[in-house]
Amino acid sequence: MLEFNQNGIYCPKADVYIDPWKPVERALITHAHADHSRWGHQHYLAHHHSVPIIQHRLGNEINIEGIEYGEVRKIKGVSFSFHPAGHIIGSAQIRVEYKGEIWVVSGDYKLEDDGFSAPFESVPCHTFITECTFGLPVFKWKSPKLVFDEINDWWRKNQAEGKATILTGYSLGKGQRLLQGIDHSIGEVYTHGAIENTNQVIREMGIELKPSIYVDPDDKKKDYAGSLIIAPPSALGTSWQKKFRPFEVGIASGWMAMRGPRRRRAVDRGFVLSDHCDWEELNTAIKECGCERVITTHGYTSIFTQWLQEQGYDATIENTDFEGELGEVGEGSSD
Repeated sequence: MLEFNQNGIYCPKADVYIDPWKPVERALITHAHADHSRWGHQHYLAHHHSVPIIQHRLGNEINIEGIEYGEVRKIKGVSFSFHPAGHIIGSAQIRVEYKGEIWVVSGDYKLEDDGFSAPFESVPCHTFITECTFGLPVFKWKSPKLVFDEINDWWRKNQAEGKATILTGYSLGKGQRLLQGIDHSIGEVYTHGAIENTNQVIREMGIELKPSIYVDPDDKKKDYAGSLIIAPPSALGTSWQKKFRPFEVGIASGWMAMRGPRRRRAVDRGFVLSDHCDWEELNTAIKECGCERVITTHGYTSIFTQWLQEQGYDATIENTDFEGELGEVGEGSSD
């Protein structure tokens, strides 16, 4: 029912694409990250919370339509519906049904409820298309509460030493999750313009976010000692960062479970916090949807696919242009 070609994930019967990476006539978008919602399509369909964010990124002139979770849209006899993916605000799995056959394209997803994104919903299907960004047994996430306790303790330490604290994560998704999860009673929370602009779009939708203060790049005299600054990974090593001296830098990403990415970025602290599934969550999602066939798209595809085959699944790999969480360690552009 779905096939992979040079443009993306294609449904020939309906003549639509899901998260295409090259310009097409009709695109169904799982979420607003740049590797899944790209410029150039003639018509976009996404969850209504993703619409203003995609317009903010790609321009208000794009032809985009919003859809609710669970709403069924029929296109040339094929039924499409969007269901919560738990990845970021507005993220969706896309269910495709034709003559009783059901496929689910999960996009990026996580099972853990972050208290901000609509929680992941298991959707029964015959074929499940899944990422496996962290598809190795070594990736096992600890409780987010414990991670935020670690972040808060680090911030307090830096504050006691008269330092600013810079914490990085995607401008969309991780930035808001950090803003919601940290202890604002410790001190003032500032945000890089890329994150604050995204925050503003979300607030204009009527969604409540905790307070944040925009870092004015023209303000040369501001004292940031004791404050927390949330910034995208692209800000590290730039002249923008120098205004916060003295400071310590941390990265919040699933990749911080491995030493290599943290060492390459030369940061002071790494916090293991991901908007993707760990190993156990990937396996749980596949088991609970009841699928017989699994297609893996990005991440540790070879190892995870072999594991699934050993568990009795009809599992195969398809190559895509999706990046997972590489942008958080400076190796992608999803923020």
